[in-house]
Amino acid sequence: MNKLLVDIGNRINNRRRAMGYTQEQVADMMDVSIQMVSNLERGNKAIRIDNLLKLCQILQVSTDYILTGEQSENELSKKISKLSERDYQLVCRLVDFCEENREKYEDKE
Repeated sequence: MNKLLVDIGNRINNRRRAMGYTQEQVADMMDVSIQMVSNLERGNKAIRIDNLLKLCQILQVSTDYILTGEQSENELSKKISKLSERDYQLVCRLVDFCEENREKYEDKE
C-alpha cells in the first residue's frame, strides 16, 4: 500500500469524523459512492483533483492539509476552523452579505 495515500486517507477520515459526518453524508455531498469515500479513507485509491476540491470545501480544510498534513492558515482561518458548523455557516452568510453589499459600503466611505 502507498504510504502517502494511507496518510491522506487518515487525514480525510479524521477530519470527517471531527466534522461529525458519516461516509454516506460526505459521499452524497461529493456526488460519489460511499465505496469511493471508504477507498479514499483506507488509502486504496488516489483522489481526483475535482473531488479533492469538493472534499476540502465540505471538510473546511485546505488542499495543503489533505495532501501534506500542514495547514497554511492565517489567524482568522485558524479561528474559523474551530467554530461549530452552525457558527461557521453564520460567518459564511456574513461574508456573503458583505460581498453582495460591498459597493454600497464603499460609496459611503
